[in-house]
Parts: sequence; C-alpha cells; structure tokens
Amino acid sequence: MNAAELSERFRNLYGMTPRVYRAPGRVNLIGEHTDHNEGFVMPMAIDFSTWVAIAPRDDRLVVIRSENLAQTIDFDLDDGTSRGHGCWSDYPRGVAQVIEASGQRLRGAEILLHGDVPLGAGLSSSAAIEVATGFALLENSGLAVNREQLARLCQQAENEFVGMRCGLMDQFVSCFGQTGQALLLDCRFLEYKLLPLPDDVKIIVCNTMVRHDLATSAYNARRADCEDGVRLLAQELPNVRALRDVTMSELERLKHKLPAGVYKRCRHVVSENARTLEAAESLQAGRLDRFGKLLRASHKSLKDDYEVSCEELDLMTDLANQEGVYGARMIGGGFGGCTVNLVQADRASSFKERISVGYARATGRVPEIYICAAARGAERVQ
Repeated sequence: MNAAELSERFRNLYGMTPRVYRAPGRVNLIGEHTDHNEGFVMPMAIDFSTWVAIAPRDDRLVVIRSENLAQTIDFDLDDGTSRGHGCWSDYPRGVAQVIEASGQRLRGAEILLHGDVPLGAGLSSSAAIEVATGFALLENSGLAVNREQLARLCQQAENEFVGMRCGLMDQFVSCFGQTGQALLLDCRFLEYKLLPLPDDVKIIVCNTMVRHDLATSAYNARRADCEDGVRLLAQELPNVRALRDVTMSELERLKHKLPAGVYKRCRHVVSENARTLEAAESLQAGRLDRFGKLLRASHKSLKDDYEVSCEELDLMTDLANQEGVYGARMIGGGFGGCTVNLVQADRASSFKERISVGYARATGRVPEIYICAAARGAERVQ
C-alpha cells in the first residue's frame, strides 16, 4: 500500500481528496508480559502498517470503510454510551469514544482503512488501527497530537471498550518508533532509549498460522495472577507496587507466600525484566551471541513459567535454533501467533526456506514469514 493508491481509492469511494496517515505494528524483541507490570520491554515498530485516508464531514457522524473486510460501519460521536461488539470496528470506535471522553471534541469524518499488519499474529494490528485512527481523527478535527497522550488513550480504548487488558507498549511504540532502531522502554516512567540495530542481522518473524481460543482469556488470567502476586508480596515488601519492584532474591525468599501458579507467573516477569536490561546492554556492546541466548531463555520462561506457549510455537523455535541464528522466541499473548528470530543477514533467505519446509512438513501448515525492518511511528504521509 502507498498513500497515492489509497487516496485514489478514497476519492472513488467518497468523491473527496483525503489526508492519509499510517501507524505501524510492532515486534517485541524481548520483555514479554512485563509492560503491564511496569517493567522493561524492547519493541521496534515494523514496516507493516494500518493506513487511514480521512476527510471531514459537517456533522458528527463517522463513516469507516474497511478495505480488507469489505465492510462499512458508522457511528455518531454524540453517542458516548455504546460498548464493544467483538468486531474490528470496536478499535476505531473505542478510540473515538475515549478521545471524546477526555474532553476533546472531534469532527465527523469519512474514513477508508487499509491494513497490512498480519491479523492474529501478535504483531499488534490492534494498536496500529487504534493509533492510526486516533492520529487521523485528531488532526481531522484541528486538534494537536500529543503522542504520549494518544498512546494512553488508545490503550484505554483497548482496555475498556475492546476488553483486552493490554499494557501500553504496543501503542507507545506505534507512536514513537524510529527507523533502524529498537526502543528500550521503561513502562513505569515512559522513558526510552534508542538501540540501533546492526546492519548485519535481520529480524525475521515466523507466523505459525494458528491462534488457539485460549489466547485472550489466558492473557487476562495471567495478568490477574501477576496482580495477585503483587498484592501478596506487598504484605511483606511495602514498597512494592508492581512486579518491577521485586528482585529475584526477594521472590525466592517469599515464594511460600504465593500459590504455585502465581509464583511461576511472578518468576517469569521478574526474570524477564532482568533479561531485557541485559539484552539492551548486549545489543549496545554488539554481543549478539549473548543477546540470542537471552531470547532463548525468554522463550523457556514463557513456556515453563508463564505457560503461554503451545506446540506450534515450540516447534517453530526449535527449528530456528541452528547455525546462523542468534536466538528465537515466541512473541505476543501466546497460544499461537509468531516467533521472532535474530538471524545473520547473509543467512536470511536460507533461514526462510528451511523454516517454511520444516514447519510445513511437521504440521501440514505453510507458515508466513516476514523479514522486518524497524520503521517510523505514526505519521501523516499525504
């Protein structure tokens, strides 16, 4: 997709010349399920985006056409009482509703959406549509875009309107991503450090092409386990307000205070925070072998302690961990979706072929494999 092509399709549909915006999906290199525990993550925005063409209306109606799904919905901005319906329109509608609730008055709009972020793959197509739509609606209404506020409002929409209790990472990196760089993000203070990615490695995402029904409910259940852990640990450690405040030695000393499952969830988060900080140091120092070992350790922790992997994800990482690959792990909510792989650049093509053949032979499914580049965050492109 490009801006000129989407603009032409918009003119054919609505008879007006639009502005065009885009916001990227993301891949999280390491730091899984730490964001909602006020910890550390290392995402990068990717060169797969949601595109929004938009033009103003004279009333308060928002009309949205999804090219991907060939569906059109509309809603009245004056109706602030609606709730999600479990479909794609919940994302843009929820964003519009929380922006209005924040005290900013939006103008009606005609919108054409096109997404090239793979759906259900753990690459945050949801944040891409939220941020792209929110950015476009604000500028369409003559309102200034504060990127941090936009990220928070988009997270709120997904939490409250969609019903997914996600942290802020996805929306933040969709707003603040930079070309050629990952972000080490402190999810408590929203401070970040840019980490240049070496030219001689490729970030390759492998889609298992499965998404098990457990994904959303298990994500929310794991988050509740972490909250239970904080509540119990805070009885002994009064300065603890999130798992980012707990050290591994403290957790081990107080493990008898926690139910077994809660302890394992906490152990993943505490150890993953430490891995993420070490991974940032390794990347800055060019120690890619060490970085890769941390990726593999992250997957093991997600499998054994957080218990969100599945047979297909484990197979995909096992196939990946061979010569020319620094490391691989599952990403996202789990129970399907994708793995991220740090691969020597000159091995990227052979890696892609080897994974495709091996995974298809073992499962009967042909995986989708994306060689990703770190991209800019949300922006107006036309």
